[in-house]
Amino acid sequence: MNFERDLDLARNVIRIERNALEQLEAGLDESIDRAADLIMGTDRHVIVAGVGKSGHIGQKIAASLASTGTPSFFLHPTEASHGDLGMVVPGSVVIAISYSGESRELVDLLRYCRGNKVPVIGMTRAPDSTLGRHSSVLLALPIVDEACPNGLAPTSSTTMSLALGDALTIVLMARRGFSREEFGFRHPGGKLGRSLQTAADYLAGHRDPVPSVPAEGDLHEVIMAISEGRKGCVAVLDKDGCLIGMVTDGDLRRAMLAGKLAGNAESIMTPSPRTISPDERMSAVIKRLTEHRISNAFVVEDGRPVGIVDLKDLLAEGYV
Repeated sequence: MNFERDLDLARNVIRIERNALEQLEAGLDESIDRAADLIMGTDRHVIVAGVGKSGHIGQKIAASLASTGTPSFFLHPTEASHGDLGMVVPGSVVIAISYSGESRELVDLLRYCRGNKVPVIGMTRAPDSTLGRHSSVLLALPIVDEACPNGLAPTSSTTMSLALGDALTIVLMARRGFSREEFGFRHPGGKLGRSLQTAADYLAGHRDPVPSVPAEGDLHEVIMAISEGRKGCVAVLDKDGCLIGMVTDGDLRRAMLAGKLAGNAESIMTPSPRTISPDERMSAVIKRLTEHRISNAFVVEDGRPVGIVDLKDLLAEGYV
């Protein structure tokens, strides 16, 4: 095994692909704007198609579009020829990817689009190819060397297709004014999506009762409430059910050491504890809890605690 040789080879691959991207950048023109115009002008789906490695890139582009405000899905050209052409309806826009422009599996799809006046955005290096001639808008890819030593395996070409798809996606995002919040709504299962939830969203999946005691409750009542709540704390409420304080495990220990066993919840509580608004983003909640080294805090609405956010739960659920 020759480490230096392998390192030189790997670096050369990256160098070749970087040069390809620089050529792609230099060759961008108003066609990217016209492609965005086509997509913004439809209320139907954008359909991305490609074969082989271009198909894999197409799946990623379709997923990126869908997650950023442009309804989109991937259509395999072979399946299209066997009935899935019915997914391509008038008003749709098709993005077809083929570096050579001559992928024979695309032919039926391209003919169908032409016959049904469905515009095609083509990504290819060859304007005179089958794909180039069938394209309503051509996003031209420069002719570059593949990074493969044999010049065969799609490498530079797929990198350019991916980057061009990303460029179109971001242009569309900017036109739509697509926000972080909208992105989070489409990614509820990811860490970013969870961080963009509100505290109210979080509580919707955490319906445990809020551990609480009245202000006049004795220490036995406090201990039982903390034990049953399993959060290491309890809310102290006034006669109207409004939050006036919090008693934690630490408050209990300090009260016992000070000989205040005959006191009530109000006498040992931390008054006016930090609270969370239901419409506060979880990212802000997490930042506040960690910065101030707070284990938990109550979500308060109209003065009353409606839930609790516990840092240990956030860690276990992947919020942190």
